[in-house]
Amino acid sequence: MSIVPLLLFCSLLLVAGSIVLFVVSARQGDCHESDRMCLLPLEDDHGTAAGASSDPVIQGSEK
Repeated sequence: MSIVPLLLFCSLLLVAGSIVLFVVSARQGDCHESDRMCLLPLEDDHGTAAGASSDPVIQGSEK
């Protein structure tokens, strides 16, 4: 038996399964959560700019 038809069959099964799972996920609305979650690392933790220190001693010691 040739392996090529078996590999093609397995590949088609994987593609069909991923399409079915994507459609189910899209109908449940799970895709909208991922847009918000991927931007969380970009938000500031304390509301200060990145690299700016709130400690005046550290800022004053830089000359």
